[in-house]
Order: sequence, then C-alpha cells, then structure tokens
Amino acid sequence: MDLFSLSDKTALVTGASSGLGRHFAKVLSQAGADVVLAARRMDRLEALAEEITKSGGRALPVEMDVTSDESVSGAFAEVKEALGRPCDIIVSNSGMSRDTWFRDQSEDDWNAVIDTNLNGVWRVGKHATNAMIEAGVPGSIINIASITGLQPQMMTTAYCVSKAGVEHLTKQMALENARYGIRVNAISPGYYKTDINADYLDSDAGDKMRKRIAMKRFGEHHELDGALLLLSSRAGSYMTGSNIVVDGGHLLLPL
Repeated sequence: MDLFSLSDKTALVTGASSGLGRHFAKVLSQAGADVVLAARRMDRLEALAEEITKSGGRALPVEMDVTSDESVSGAFAEVKEALGRPCDIIVSNSGMSRDTWFRDQSEDDWNAVIDTNLNGVWRVGKHATNAMIEAGVPGSIINIASITGLQPQMMTTAYCVSKAGVEHLTKQMALENARYGIRVNAISPGYYKTDINADYLDSDAGDKMRKRIAMKRFGEHHELDGALLLLSSRAGSYMTGSNIVVDGGHLLLPL
C-alpha cells in the first residue's frame, strides 16, 4: 500500500469548492498529501481547508479563475511563495455546462463552456508544467475528462466537444512532457451527481438514462478514488497518456 502513499507530496485541485473537486481534495489529503484548494469561491475553500485541518491534514486555499491566465499565473505564484516549490500533483477538475440544442447554442454559451472546460485545463497544465520543469522536479497531472468526450449526447454539444478536447490535450501534454518526468493522464467519469447535473439526474429523463447504464445506477464519488490514487502515486509511475473510464459500463451499451 506504500505505492499509493502521498505522504511526501503536495497536490493542487482546481474546482475544489464543490462536487468532485471537493471530494478529490479530501481523498488526496487522506492519502497523505498536502493540498492546495483552487477555485473562485474562497469562502467555500476556506471552510474545506478548515475541515481538512481538523482531520489532521494541511490545506492552502488559493483563489483561481481558470478562464483567466492572469488569475492562474497569480495562483501558481502564490503557491510557490507559500511552499517554496511547485506542486507534485495537479488535478484539473474545473468544469461547467450550458445545455441546449446545437442549433440554439449562443456563441457566448459555447465560448464559456470551451474556455472553462478545455482552455482552463490548458492554462493550468501550462503553468503547472513550467513550474515543474523550472524546478527540475517530476510530477503527475490528472485531467478530468468525461465519457461524453467519447460518446455524443443530446443537447450537450459544447460540453461533449470540450471533454473530447481534454482527452486529446492529455495525450499531447503526455507526449511532450514525458522527457521531464511529468506524467499526464485523464479520468473519464460516467454519471456522478454534482452541482452541474443534479437536476437532470433526478428527473424522469435522468432515470431513463440510468436504466441504460450496464450497472443500472449512477456512480458514487468514492468509486473514483482508485483511479485518482493510482494516477497520483508511484503505483501509476509507468502510466502517461492514459484515459481511465469509470462509468459503470455506460459505454458498453448503445445510446
């Protein structure tokens, strides 16, 4: 089990103020990592940092808007000043959706989704890899993609396209950064209840979709822990450019 220990690591999680990002930060802390909590809502980050500290961990809340290069750059500078070194693990988790039919999608909504879900992963990845390379330290970057990047879904064109982009961006980042000892992988979750999709999953349409999943249920957040810890730790030391699908067999069945 020492292979999965993160006791000497520091992990930064974007979108840590809620949903899967909040869960990921707690899991990494429980595995021994110091965690940097990055998001726009500082009140939520500070509350999570307090919770982690009370549980015996260490956490640093940092304000970050992944749609702003200035904000991302400033957050990494703040981390460097506070820690004196770059983070070893990056979990690029920030995401959003604006659901509508393709022909009705406004340019503003399209740009908002792409800028957060795809460009945000690129911005965070760029600053993370530069920090690691400049310090001469290896690292692991985990980009949160989605099964919707592998299979189209009605009324979510921008989201699906952004997540398909994240999957290929992960491969590009892995290819170019392997020489520096930086591993880059993705996790593609199926359906897990979060702030983004809770209303849909609780609806009649969501229940019909649940029945099309091979395991006939939505995922629980803890069922992503194995993939997260594998890619974060020495247990995944020979993995880069991979995309781990954790979807209860959703992609096994036709739409």
